[in-house]
Amino acid sequence: MTFGEQPAYLRVAGDLRKKIVDGSLPPHTRLPSQARIREEYGVSDTVALEARKVLMAEGLVEGRSGSGTYVRERPVPRRLARSGYRPDGGATPFRQEQADGEARGTWESRSEQLAAGGAVAERLGIEPGERVMCTRYVFREAGEVMMLSTSWEPLEVTGRTPVMLPEEGPLGGMGVAERMAAIDVIVDNVTEEVGARPGLAEELQALGGVPGHVVLVIQRTFYASGRPVETADVVVPADRYRIAYHLPVK
Repeated sequence: MTFGEQPAYLRVAGDLRKKIVDGSLPPHTRLPSQARIREEYGVSDTVALEARKVLMAEGLVEGRSGSGTYVRERPVPRRLARSGYRPDGGATPFRQEQADGEARGTWESRSEQLAAGGAVAERLGIEPGERVMCTRYVFREAGEVMMLSTSWEPLEVTGRTPVMLPEEGPLGGMGVAERMAAIDVIVDNVTEEVGARPGLAEELQALGGVPGHVVLVIQRTFYASGRPVETADVVVPADRYRIAYHLPVK
């Protein structure tokens, strides 16, 4: 293979991908069989199989038991708007995670006390093993799961206070900044880092994805006078959403 030349399976996958993208192979069309790919492109069975694996890993096709491999419906990405702005009167978890004023949705959550693992402890500036309140959220829009979130708050800050449980008590369901303010902890900064990775099996099951699908992960942390008081991982399917930030100009 000369410098810069692609392996045969990637060239075959690339041509099939082009046909899917330009509509020559529309959604719900059966992908050419392994034998057909072998004959049409003059490649081995191994190359044909690897090309199909690439398309499956990219989420462009899906296997149907006993039927074959078919082109998947390609969703039109929707915008997930995010901003540091919080409206007067407090923000619900859904509004906190999607700053678009037109967004409407529902959420489910459950909280439990855990010992902080190394990564979470580092993000919160505490020692591994210290107790945290872990809350897991499932967000839905029009009944469809659109986003998952897991948050951690150090019980050193919220323990034995009215806001220890994010979804219970007088401020249950309000945003982090509003809840913290109720115990005289003033949130003055929030950071978000966005990355991408293959979705975990349990994430893809909840989000309706297939193995190999990529998810966007927003790692968010709230600070009060430089101290982390909450950190969270927000997970959204990369093929269905684009992250849009609204940044104020000072």
